[in-house]
This record gives sequence, structure tokens and C-alpha cells, in this order.
Amino acid sequence: MREAQLGSHTIQTHGVRLARKHTHDWVVLILLAALVVAVHYAPPFSRFVGKDMMTDIRYPVKPSTVPAWAVPMISILCPWLVFISIYVARRDVYDLHHAALGVLFAVLITAVFTDVIKTAVGRPRPDFFWRCFPDGKQLYDQVIGDVICHGDKNFLKDGRKSFPSGHTSCKFALGLLLVLDFCHSTCQAKLRPSIAKVTWPNFA
Repeated sequence: MREAQLGSHTIQTHGVRLARKHTHDWVVLILLAALVVAVHYAPPFSRFVGKDMMTDIRYPVKPSTVPAWAVPMISILCPWLVFISIYVARRDVYDLHHAALGVLFAVLITAVFTDVIKTAVGRPRPDFFWRCFPDGKQLYDQVIGDVICHGDKNFLKDGRKSFPSGHTSCKFALGLLLVLDFCHSTCQAKLRPSIAKVTWPNFA
């Protein structure tokens, strides 16, 4: 019986109806994506960085092993490929749709919180010195001793977004999503036969 139901829930037969039913979810996702872009380009908090602090943030500038733009792409596309392969085998558009929504919400909500904290904290990256002084010539305010940077503004702005790690938070979100999904599926499988055996007491 289950196989017959799964076989009937295809994109062609239930896709449009399912999309209309969850229109509000997709609207929220679009708003979240716009919020991620807005927060990403917002200027970070410019915290005090003195000369004595430069020792710990003087590492050489190196390109990221995994670029920032690739993190959401990998986090979304890789799970989607798995979901599509499962859909091809099971033909259940509901599982495909809800799994895709879950990944998108997990990635976008995590990105919003991560970028908001990055922008609010403004912690310098380990290579901040060379972002601030690309020619190695240091310049500090004569009164308060704060850095006066003369590096590229966009590169310098990204240099103040060290904490928390976007790579780590995205991995944690997807890992938590998988754990919750596994627990939900396992609990359902264990509780279903137990619930069927429950008999309600008669208080009459």
C-alpha cells in the first residue's frame, strides 16, 4: 500500500499543488536570502586594534581552501543531489520538497545569524595586518593608538569578519538537521507499533 502511495506522488501529479500549498514557505526563503545578502555587505563593527595586538594577526594572506561563495553551494547542491536520487527511486515529491525546504531553511537561517554576529563582533582575521598594511608600513592614531589602515576597503572589511566561522556554522547546521531527521524517522518507526497497541482507559 505504501509503495502505491509513493508512486502516485510525483512532480507531475502533485508538484503544482504542493508548491501552491507552501507558497508562504518559499516567500520566507526569498526574504531570508535577501537578508543574508544585505547583512553580508553591511560594514562590520570597527573594533580597536592596537600595535601590541598585531603579533597574533600577522599571518600571511592566503586564499581560502574553500571559498566563501562555495560553502552555500556545496551545502545546498550536494544534499539536493542525494534527495533527487532518492526521489528517482521512491517517486515521492513530498519527501523531495520537504527535504529541500529543510536544507534551505537550515543554511539561510544559519547564514543570517552567522553574518549578524560577524558584523556585530568585528573580530580581525589572522591576516589582518597585511590587509590593513599591504605594503608593511604601519600607521597608528597618535592619540588612541588605533590602526589607520590603507589597504583595499572591501578586502579590509572582510578582514574584520573572523568570528564565528561561516564554514563551521554551516556544517553544524546541516549536521544537526541530519541528526534531527534521523531521530524523527527512528522515533516514528519505534512509536508506531506501540501507539497501535495503546488502549484508552474507561473512566465511565
